[in-house]
Amino acid sequence: MSGRPEVLFPLFAGLTKLDGIGPKSAQSLEQAGVLKPRDILMTLPVAGVDRSRRDSVKDVIAPAIATVEVLIGEHHPPRTRGRPYRVFVEDAQTSFQLVFFHARGDYLQKLLPTGQRRIVSGKVEVFDNIAQIVHPDHVLPVDEADQVPAFEPVYPLHAGITQKAMYKATRSALEMAPKLPEWIDPALKAREDWPDWFAAMTAAHNPVTSADLSPHALARERLAYDELLAHQLTLALARAASRQAKGTASVPTGALSDKVMAALPYSQTNAQMRATSEIAADLAAPVRMNRLLQGDVGSGKTLVALMALLGVVEAGGQGVMMAPTEILARQHLDGLQPLAHSAGVRLELLTGRDKGAARVAKLAALAAGEINILVGTHAVFQKDVHFHDLRLAVIDEQHRFGVAQRMQLGAKGRAVDVLVMTATPIPRSLALAQYGDMDLSVLDEKPPGRTPVQTALVSINRLDEVVEKLRKAVAEGKQAYWVCPLVEESEVVDMTAAEERFKRLRATLGEGVVGLVHGQMPPAEKDAAMARFVAGETKVLVATTVIEVGVNVPNASIMMVEHAERFGLAQLHQLRGRVGRGSAASTCLLLYKAPLSETGRRRLEILRETEDGFRISEEDLAMRGAGDVIGTVQSGLPRFRIADLERQAGQMAVAQTDARRLLNDDPTLQSARGQAARTLLWLMEQDKAIRLISVG
Repeated sequence: MSGRPEVLFPLFAGLTKLDGIGPKSAQSLEQAGVLKPRDILMTLPVAGVDRSRRDSVKDVIAPAIATVEVLIGEHHPPRTRGRPYRVFVEDAQTSFQLVFFHARGDYLQKLLPTGQRRIVSGKVEVFDNIAQIVHPDHVLPVDEADQVPAFEPVYPLHAGITQKAMYKATRSALEMAPKLPEWIDPALKAREDWPDWFAAMTAAHNPVTSADLSPHALARERLAYDELLAHQLTLALARAASRQAKGTASVPTGALSDKVMAALPYSQTNAQMRATSEIAADLAAPVRMNRLLQGDVGSGKTLVALMALLGVVEAGGQGVMMAPTEILARQHLDGLQPLAHSAGVRLELLTGRDKGAARVAKLAALAAGEINILVGTHAVFQKDVHFHDLRLAVIDEQHRFGVAQRMQLGAKGRAVDVLVMTATPIPRSLALAQYGDMDLSVLDEKPPGRTPVQTALVSINRLDEVVEKLRKAVAEGKQAYWVCPLVEESEVVDMTAAEERFKRLRATLGEGVVGLVHGQMPPAEKDAAMARFVAGETKVLVATTVIEVGVNVPNASIMMVEHAERFGLAQLHQLRGRVGRGSAASTCLLLYKAPLSETGRRRLEILRETEDGFRISEEDLAMRGAGDVIGTVQSGLPRFRIADLERQAGQMAVAQTDARRLLNDDPTLQSARGQAARTLLWLMEQDKAIRLISVG
């Protein structure tokens, strides 16, 4: 595909081509990530100021903005340094003052010549019963009055750029903006009543009332959709490219998975069966699988993953299952090994702890194909790890695992199929934004025999009662987690909080009853403390959020979360999912410090109302915003300039369907709408996508 379409050249020229932007302003804007006229256009006003003409400053209730025509009277320069310069003026009904600090008299004489009429606009304030405007925003000759819009857009500002300069620059960028071909599906555009791109841009930069600033104004909706569509086209192109990458067809026979199913004491849920067959179909196809398995806490993702791994073993290949930590890798091993054994499949663990002769022997067995399934941490990436025929990689907990690592894994085998599992229920709009290049399987029901967890909110003032209840529960043989929050981001303080709580509980509950796990411990100690708790030797485990993901102790039926108000909703939901895994009735106590803020209380109450992780994540998104739900740093979420992921979530799904349909009908984007879509990709700087089409 040739370079950027000529029609877009003006929007990608230098900033100094715009009115009001000199080299210095351009430099300030560039530091803020505004590099060209296109970025100026994509910087929409955040507010508006009513500058409609009034007869008199008396028509507004101070302090407020007024725009009036005045007759200029006497100038009163300051008598002493540091005093203001005053100019007396009269409008149609009253006289008032214009006030300037540190102003040059000769400049003000030119700007406001006595005896002439001017339009002034600025904030009216009353001082000692006299109305005044300090440093008016606008002073213009009467015949240039139309330079002040009745409703003036207010732009997000960067150091050194004035509103006036932004206003001028955006007008000038609009003059450069070309009419572009339409890339939105005509039926969708008609249904939503959206304007053309140019009309939408013009309207967004010329709001008439504050309603025009809302994300739901038609012009803004359309411009947001353009961004989402470009993003989803990029993901759809990536998906199409990875589907062209020849995969290995591994046709599951069911010989091994049937044996495992027969050995299980329960039957699969419908959701598990549905996900298993979606995955089996992907494995059997000669293209690479790239699928996300999303399931709430305890929805049985591990079994679905095992069925997938057995599927490739049945077809003569090998599988690998990756966990983010050693504790989780071990847990997968403990859970999966007996099942694999019942089918006569060899499943082994490889972590950074394997050393010497034992490691060499394991690696030889792996390279010879004697190990069918390998479970491990990122240690499976080391240079000396070779598989005989790796066909499937299952990755647990996506967000700890970058795209780069997925690629590396691909290099270990020829076009390895990838299945990513996540227990974080991400709202659909965000899942599409982040994993839109993947196909999605959702486990939305829980296996039978799980008892619901009772959730209660308790003020931390009642700590003594809580500890007393815990003492009784422990005496009855129950086990409990006690989670301390991470304080700020300091691991040292966090360690102290957990250690303090550990000492105090040990004093009350007795020596040997309480264990401790926190992020600063050496891995061996951490594992040993976990092992004692799993074996039931310790009854209470004091921990920081290390235990959040995936740890499984069926006998633990109490979860205490201290300072619950400091945790995110999704995190609390994950923590609560650690209990209620056995048949005993389980409780989750959220200890909070009063008084709670309004949103703080609402968040904890949502947890009391529901155990549905998807509903919780939707609420979390509405309350905290997209960056926070996934954690901005590793979110991989695109940065949109106009689209608002919280308020325009529904559009993301429309954009995905639309993008996939367009590529399905026109894989090389050659049709008229396809060519328009290419222009959109160039406009939105989706260079990756453009490279993918040119490869295609």
